[in-house]
Amino acid sequence: MSTYTPGQPVTAIVQRIEIHKLRQGDNLILGFSIGGGIDQDPGQNPFSGDKTDKGIYVTRITPGGPAHEAGLRMGDKIMQVNGWDMTMVTHDQARKTLTKKNEDTVRLLVTRKSLEDVVKNSMGSYPRQ
Repeated sequence: MSTYTPGQPVTAIVQRIEIHKLRQGDNLILGFSIGGGIDQDPGQNPFSGDKTDKGIYVTRITPGGPAHEAGLRMGDKIMQVNGWDMTMVTHDQARKTLTKKNEDTVRLLVTRKSLEDVVKNSMGSYPRQ
Protein backbone atom coordinates (compact mmCIF):
# COMPACT_ATOMS: atom_id res chain seq x y z
CA MET A 1 0.00 0.00 0.00
CA SER A 2 1.50 3.34 -0.99
CA THR A 3 1.48 6.18 1.51
CA TYR A 4 -0.35 9.36 0.66
CA THR A 5 0.59 12.75 2.05
CA PRO A 6 -2.47 15.04 2.38
CA GLY A 7 -2.27 18.04 0.08
CA GLN A 8 0.05 16.29 -2.37
CA PRO A 9 -1.04 15.18 -5.86
CA VAL A 10 -2.47 11.68 -5.96
CA THR A 11 -2.60 9.33 -8.91
CA ALA A 12 -5.74 7.20 -9.02
CA ILE A 13 -7.63 5.18 -11.58
CA VAL A 14 -11.00 6.89 -11.68
CA GLN A 15 -14.41 6.19 -13.08
CA ARG A 16 -17.00 8.81 -13.97
CA ILE A 17 -20.49 8.19 -12.60
CA GLU A 18 -23.47 10.43 -13.28
CA ILE A 19 -26.43 10.12 -10.91
CA HIS A 20 -29.80 11.66 -11.69
CA LYS A 21 -31.47 12.46 -8.39
CA LEU A 22 -34.92 11.02 -7.77
CA ARG A 23 -37.48 13.65 -6.77
CA GLN A 24 -39.75 12.67 -3.87
CA GLY A 25 -41.83 15.65 -2.86
CA ASP A 26 -39.39 18.37 -1.81
CA ASN A 27 -36.52 15.89 -1.49
CA LEU A 28 -33.95 14.86 -4.08
CA ILE A 29 -32.84 11.27 -3.47
CA LEU A 30 -29.37 9.97 -4.42
CA GLY A 31 -29.76 6.49 -2.96
CA PHE A 32 -26.44 6.13 -1.13
CA SER A 33 -24.74 6.99 2.14
CA ILE A 34 -21.20 8.17 2.79
CA GLY A 35 -18.61 7.76 5.52
CA GLY A 36 -15.26 9.35 6.19
CA GLY A 37 -13.94 12.88 6.04
CA ILE A 38 -10.97 14.74 7.51
CA ASP A 39 -12.90 15.21 10.77
CA GLN A 40 -13.61 11.47 11.20
CA ASP A 41 -11.52 8.63 12.64
CA PRO A 42 -10.11 6.74 9.62
CA GLY A 43 -9.56 3.68 11.83
CA GLN A 44 -13.35 3.26 11.90
CA ASN A 45 -13.63 3.21 8.10
CA PRO A 46 -13.95 -0.39 6.87
CA PHE A 47 -12.93 0.68 3.33
CA SER A 48 -9.68 2.44 4.28
CA GLY A 49 -6.96 -0.06 3.39
CA ASP A 50 -4.26 1.27 5.72
CA LYS A 51 -6.65 2.88 8.25
CA THR A 52 -5.15 6.36 7.71
CA ASP A 53 -7.22 7.39 4.65
CA LYS A 54 -9.63 10.19 5.56
CA GLY A 55 -11.36 10.18 2.17
CA ILE A 56 -15.10 10.05 1.52
CA TYR A 57 -16.36 6.52 0.88
CA VAL A 58 -19.70 5.06 -0.18
CA THR A 59 -20.93 3.03 2.81
CA ARG A 60 -24.42 2.03 1.66
CA ILE A 61 -26.30 1.75 -1.65
CA THR A 62 -30.09 1.60 -1.88
CA PRO A 63 -30.95 -1.32 -4.19
CA GLY A 64 -32.72 -0.02 -7.29
CA GLY A 65 -32.02 3.61 -6.32
CA PRO A 66 -30.43 6.28 -8.52
CA ALA A 67 -26.85 5.54 -7.37
CA HIS A 68 -27.32 1.79 -7.86
CA GLU A 69 -28.71 2.34 -11.36
CA ALA A 70 -25.74 4.63 -12.20
CA GLY A 71 -23.19 1.97 -11.21
CA LEU A 72 -21.93 3.34 -7.90
CA ARG A 73 -20.67 0.60 -5.56
CA MET A 74 -20.21 0.22 -1.84
CA GLY A 75 -16.58 1.00 -1.01
CA ASP A 76 -16.11 3.49 -3.86
CA LYS A 77 -13.98 6.45 -2.83
CA ILE A 78 -15.42 9.77 -4.00
CA MET A 79 -12.67 11.95 -5.45
CA GLN A 80 -14.83 14.73 -6.97
CA VAL A 81 -18.45 15.89 -6.95
CA ASN A 82 -19.45 18.16 -9.86
CA GLY A 83 -15.83 19.28 -10.19
CA TRP A 84 -15.32 19.93 -6.45
CA ASP A 85 -12.37 18.12 -4.84
CA MET A 86 -13.52 15.68 -2.14
CA THR A 87 -10.11 14.46 -0.95
CA MET A 88 -9.70 16.98 1.89
CA VAL A 89 -13.23 17.74 3.14
CA THR A 90 -15.17 17.12 6.33
CA HIS A 91 -18.03 14.64 6.37
CA ASP A 92 -20.53 17.52 6.54
CA GLN A 93 -18.92 19.41 3.63
CA ALA A 94 -19.16 16.27 1.48
CA ARG A 95 -22.80 15.70 2.45
CA LYS A 96 -23.74 19.32 1.65
CA THR A 97 -21.94 19.19 -1.73
CA LEU A 98 -23.80 15.98 -2.66
CA THR A 99 -27.24 17.16 -1.56
CA LYS A 100 -27.47 20.66 -3.07
CA LYS A 101 -31.16 21.34 -3.75
CA ASN A 102 -30.56 23.16 -7.04
CA GLU A 103 -28.69 20.24 -8.68
CA ASP A 104 -30.72 17.42 -10.22
CA THR A 105 -27.61 15.62 -11.45
CA VAL A 106 -24.46 14.69 -9.54
CA ARG A 107 -21.32 13.90 -11.51
CA LEU A 108 -18.83 11.87 -9.49
CA LEU A 109 -15.26 10.82 -10.03
CA VAL A 110 -14.69 7.69 -7.97
CA THR A 111 -11.91 5.23 -7.53
CA ARG A 112 -12.37 1.67 -6.39
CA LYS A 113 -9.95 -1.04 -5.34
CA SER A 114 -11.02 -3.36 -8.17
CA LEU A 115 -10.14 -0.71 -10.80
CA GLU A 116 -6.65 -0.28 -9.35
CA ASP A 117 -6.15 -4.05 -9.12
CA VAL A 118 -7.08 -4.54 -12.80
CA VAL A 119 -4.51 -1.94 -13.89
CA LYS A 120 -1.78 -3.30 -11.57
CA ASN A 121 -2.40 -6.86 -12.75
CA SER A 122 -2.27 -5.85 -16.42
CA MET A 123 0.99 -3.90 -16.12
CA GLY A 124 3.29 -6.87 -16.61
CA SER A 125 1.05 -8.96 -18.86
CA TYR A 126 1.96 -7.48 -22.23
CA PRO A 127 4.50 -9.47 -24.30
CA ARG A 128 7.84 -7.77 -24.67
CA GLN A 129 8.72 -6.63 -28.16
